[in-house]
Amino acid sequence: MLNLVLFGPPGAGKGTQSQKLIEKYGLIHLSTGDLLRGEISQGTALGLEAKKLMDEGILVPDAVVIGMISNKLDANKDAKGFIFDGFPRTVAQAEALDTLLESKQSAISGMIALQVDDDELEHRLLLRGKDSGRPDDANPEVIRKRIKEYNDKTAPVAGFYQAQNKFKSINGIGSIDEIFNSISAIISSY
Repeated sequence: MLNLVLFGPPGAGKGTQSQKLIEKYGLIHLSTGDLLRGEISQGTALGLEAKKLMDEGILVPDAVVIGMISNKLDANKDAKGFIFDGFPRTVAQAEALDTLLESKQSAISGMIALQVDDDELEHRLLLRGKDSGRPDDANPEVIRKRIKEYNDKTAPVAGFYQAQNKFKSINGIGSIDEIFNSISAIISSY
């Protein structure tokens, strides 16, 4: 089973690259953002709480996210693998994900990080916000807060996977195909 953590700040291109990975490798995209937005669109209590936090640029509690991921894994037992997009965001989440996967006789194959500078991220997110209708992509102040949150809390997760020899980093600026070819080259080494 191929289980990838596609890593990078908001706007790095994880969603775009995930679609290409799904097509090529037959993986299931497990985006915590999509899971949370699904809860929001259904108007669940969890969704309403998550929406409030997301609109403020604050992360949703770990136990909630791990529970949603566990349910998604259980619903797709015959999958060729998963792309974890937007999770784990903290070392505690990475540890919880390892424990969850181990309980299901699986593991993370590797983490691939898309490196993009902050100015480019803000530019991309503002453009995306014009089309997506997502309030967290339309407000420069919230965007900067999300990027800072990533830099402060999420970037250290790379060290967790480096310690397991599962971390690779690539330039996230370039054509979609150039970036995808770099990701595919890494996957071929697994």
